[in-house]
Amino acid sequence: MSSFEADPEVGPELPVTMELLEGAPVALGGPRGFAVTRTLPNRQRRMVGAWCFLDAYGPHDLGDSAGMRVGPHPHTGLQTVTWLVAGEVLHRDSLGNLQEIRPGQLNLMTAGRGISHAEETPGDHSPVLQGVQLWVALPHAARDMAPEFSHHADLPVVAFGGIAATVLMGTLGGATSPARTHTPLVGAELALAAGASAAVPLRPDFEYAVLALDGAPNVDDATLKPGPLLYLGAGRTELNLTTSSESRVLLLGGEPFEERLVMWWNFVARDHDEIVGMRLDWESHTPRFGEVHGYDGPPLPAPPMPLTRLVPRGRVR
Repeated sequence: MSSFEADPEVGPELPVTMELLEGAPVALGGPRGFAVTRTLPNRQRRMVGAWCFLDAYGPHDLGDSAGMRVGPHPHTGLQTVTWLVAGEVLHRDSLGNLQEIRPGQLNLMTAGRGISHAEETPGDHSPVLQGVQLWVALPHAARDMAPEFSHHADLPVVAFGGIAATVLMGTLGGATSPARTHTPLVGAELALAAGASAAVPLRPDFEYAVLALDGAPNVDDATLKPGPLLYLGAGRTELNLTTSSESRVLLLGGEPFEERLVMWWNFVARDHDEIVGMRLDWESHTPRFGEVHGYDGPPLPAPPMPLTRLVPRGRVR
């Protein structure tokens, strides 16, 4: 099967389900790096729509620490989505962008054929840092596009009873984010007031997952706490949420992604040889990924290639 053909596991009528995906601890930047919990890709499930990567971190009490410090590194074939619950992160990229992000704002970087960036906690920062870093896989038609970056400080908010939904990407309840998407998808933060009980409208042709950012909300009769990702499948027309105390939930959804991908390190590609070429371009400092200026530290080296060939895979392992 070509990596551009449909994944045979994707069908027009996916069953409604609930599947708890436990996260794995990861240290960004090496063994002593910044600690995150990675729930996508997961052992059971690689994607939710085009969402192919999810790291959640914090709340971290920064104290006297430097906080997040992720040196310059490359990306291809994806969009990076940065969303904060608390604190600040400073973004630098090889296009020359320098942008601090705060809670309620969105940083969206589209790698396309190649870009590099660095992220760090700014010198003047809040005492606590918490947020998520997500990737969206670009479809074949957009994966080699020119790289770009956008910052969105004003995102639409729509109310569902005691739930205030900030739409990061896509459309929810008639509210559409200004962020550019390349496949049908949605991402939203749902802020639940204490005692809230409401239904959020969903598209039955989308598959969905939710992540508790804080609190212990009840999601369709299942109590969800921060950590694991709750996969909800497709076929739903609404999501019922209740909570006794203030809670915050990240909602992700999209049309099941039909292309088979190779995901390795910071690259999304379609076959092993593409990954080899991307790694070589980064290690050889070709113009492909440009240069990040102003970061006080070295770029991240690429890890060695695996001994066996990387195989394109679908959305489910």
